[in-house]
Amino acid sequence: MMLQTNQKLPPQPEKVDLGAWALFLDLDGTLLDIAASPESVLVPKHLVDTLATLRTGLDGALAILSGRSMRAIDRLLHPLLVAAGGEHGAVLRLPNGEVAEANIDTVVPAHWRQMIHQQAENWPGVLVEEKSHGLALHYRANPKLGVPVIALLEQLVESDPTFEILPALLARELRHRSINKGEALRRLMAQPPFSGRVPLFIGDDVTDEDAIAAADSLGGLGLRVADAFAGEPARVRSWLGDLAKHHESKVDGRTGH
Repeated sequence: MMLQTNQKLPPQPEKVDLGAWALFLDLDGTLLDIAASPESVLVPKHLVDTLATLRTGLDGALAILSGRSMRAIDRLLHPLLVAAGGEHGAVLRLPNGEVAEANIDTVVPAHWRQMIHQQAENWPGVLVEEKSHGLALHYRANPKLGVPVIALLEQLVESDPTFEILPALLARELRHRSINKGEALRRLMAQPPFSGRVPLFIGDDVTDEDAIAAADSLGGLGLRVADAFAGEPARVRSWLGDLAKHHESKVDGRTGH
């Protein structure tokens, strides 16, 4: 089953054959509503159960692709463990549970981290989010500090252009240019149970564009939350819930329940 790459809306759940699909999902802004800080997000009731049902229906071909660390992904979705790309794919958990990490050259240098923390001490309300490979600075609590935050990061990447600054809502992140969600999606699609399926990715941010393009190029579908779900993670969750219910009803029909 090939999906139309120019499709703007998600397919109707009753027309979805989970046996043909591989599902890739971003977390913040897609499954989860944006919060004041990364630690204050709320995981809505039944979301983990919905994802578990879909993972079963997809024979395991469900993955989370997030800028968050793998530890944070697992904490938010506990007790569910799925294939995942943490830190935009710098850390990749394969379907068999094996974890593959990008090489040491992609890690934000220690002296950069030290400089950022020293500066952040003088910036009230600025939160430094450490990751094993990257680093993010959040200034939601003090938006006027966005200018010096961005200036500092620009100064750093000018000294080593193999790194880049990722824009986010009242935040900026340092990431090596070789790391992106599109590459993570492609690597997972080469592994069973993803291989041979049609990828569908849903994301909301600039950092998701690589995965949207990768899904499209593999004959699948990349959906933007803004376009396909009116910019509302609640609508993404509702669609996934309907997809899970439709799958369960088909299973019940086959088993005579």
